[in-house]
Amino acid sequence: MTMAPVYLVDDDEGVRSALSLLLGTYGIRIETFGDPTAFLARAPKLKPGVLLLDLRMPAITGLQLHEKLAAIGCDWPTIICTGHGDVHACRRAFKAGVVDFLTKPIDEQVLVEALQQASGALDVHAERAEAAKLVAQLTEREREVLDMVGRGWSTKEIAEALQLSPRTVDTHRANIAQKLGTTSVAEFARLSLIGQAP
Repeated sequence: MTMAPVYLVDDDEGVRSALSLLLGTYGIRIETFGDPTAFLARAPKLKPGVLLLDLRMPAITGLQLHEKLAAIGCDWPTIICTGHGDVHACRRAFKAGVVDFLTKPIDEQVLVEALQQASGALDVHAERAEAAKLVAQLTEREREVLDMVGRGWSTKEIAEALQLSPRTVDTHRANIAQKLGTTSVAEFARLSLIGQAP
C-alpha cells in the first residue's frame, strides 16, 4: 500500500525531528511544520495527505487547525497527538472528525498503524469526492433513475414508479452512462451509493 504524505505540525522541534527520523525508517514521506498558521496558508498547494497535529500549540490548537483546514477544502484525515490528553479533548476531537487521538509518548507501532489507516481513509475520501463530482453532473431525474438502477430495478419498474415511458427511462439510462462513463449496473450502484454519501 502506498502511503499518502504525512504533514506533521508541532511547535516542538525535538518532536518534529524525532518523528521525521522515525517515520523515514518506515519509508513514510513526511513534511514537518513548526508554525500552524504558516501550514494553513501552504496546505491548499500541497498534495492531499494525512495530518499529524499537536493538540496544544501557541498560536492555534491542532483541533482549530483541523477545522480551519476543512473549511478551505483540505479535509484530510487527521490524527491529533498530545502530551496533555484528557477524555474531554478526545471527545471534542472525534466530534470534529479527527480519525485518531494519540497521547505522547507515542508508541511507534501504534503511530505507524494509525497513519496507514488514515492514508486508507484518504483514498476512500478521494473516491467519494470523485463519485460525487460525477453524480453532480446528472439532472435530478437522472439521479432518481441512477438510484433505482443501482437498487436493481428494471426499466419497466422505473417507468411505472416515475410515470414515464420505458423509452424515456432508456434515454435517461443512456445519458447517465455517457456522463458517468460506464454502462455497468454494478458501477451505477457503486456510484449511486458513494456519490451521495455524506
